[in-house]
Amino acid sequence: MQGITVTQLINSNHFKNLTPEIDTDSIIITVPDVNRPALPLAGFFAHFDNERLQLIGNVETEYISLMYEEQKERIFDQMCRYRFPGIIFSRNLQPDEILLKKCHEYGIPCMVTHQPTADLTAELIRWLKAKLAPRISIHGVLVDVYGEGVLIMGDSGVGKSEAALELIRRGHRLVADDVVELRRISDVTLIGRAPNITKHFIELRGIGIIDVKALFGAECVKDVQTVDLVIKMEAWDKDRDYDRLGMEDQYTEFLGVKVVCNTLPIRPGRNLAVICETAAVNRRQKKMGYNAAKELYNRVTENMMKSAAEHERSQREEALIAERKKIGEEMNRDVPHNNAHLPTIELKDMPEHYGEMDRNECRIESESSGMDDLND
Repeated sequence: MQGITVTQLINSNHFKNLTPEIDTDSIIITVPDVNRPALPLAGFFAHFDNERLQLIGNVETEYISLMYEEQKERIFDQMCRYRFPGIIFSRNLQPDEILLKKCHEYGIPCMVTHQPTADLTAELIRWLKAKLAPRISIHGVLVDVYGEGVLIMGDSGVGKSEAALELIRRGHRLVADDVVELRRISDVTLIGRAPNITKHFIELRGIGIIDVKALFGAECVKDVQTVDLVIKMEAWDKDRDYDRLGMEDQYTEFLGVKVVCNTLPIRPGRNLAVICETAAVNRRQKKMGYNAAKELYNRVTENMMKSAAEHERSQREEALIAERKKIGEEMNRDVPHNNAHLPTIELKDMPEHYGEMDRNECRIESESSGMDDLND
């Protein structure tokens, strides 16, 4: 069963152990929560969760000071029989002697800290959730790209480590290579880290193992990072249809948490590091409320609506012109016409070049007018 010892709890949070004779290495904490035993101190033990740490603050201590000696003996004995993993006093409060005696009797560690009760409660729950979070190990590379945790996955030899190395050279930070430990610290949050044995190392085929921290500096590595985006690398398949718009996000699931996933087909000549950077920035934009694919869709829709409106207006104008023409034809049919030949002027009475325009002169004048405008 996954858990942490009370010894780890004491050492990590710098608690003072008031019962050093109790073996805290053998007491395992398995529940990431704490309890303030207000009702149990009043003698009500229904639904008392004995797997939680018990936290005593000002309110509980004040109530204990008002209890009779016989009442303390009875209540503390009944409470300690549940064998909860430990009891913690906040604000450097002094434990009651009878309670301390019962803790010794039943082998329950008693600890004290200077932290305020509310802060201690929040910090303990956060720490316990991180330590006791469900976890798995997967094959991949985790890199911090512009603050976004990018988990690169794919078959062995597809180029995950090479892409991570190029990202490191471009100023991003390595979290884990080859093996990534994932922990679910909430219903929507995954964090990843490297196993201690492979931390800060990258394996490159043909070169071997390199130490990123020693080679590129401490600013190029990171211990823990949330997983915000998964990029799956796979060999290019010409018969497969890949997403080219990105209208709807695709997801993959780890420990019950869904993470946005992009499938990246690999072909010779593709700059994987730049594509990973672009994917990270695009994911960041979407989290900020901007989706480029939807913006393009909106533009196309708006343009189609404008075209439809223009087409409708054009049809309406054509209908009006046709109706006007029809009315004119009907009116003309009702008007009597003289079909006799109308008199015209004889051409011999017309001047020379009648009706012809001096086009050369017009052209020269037009060009000279344009030149004058330019000179002005």
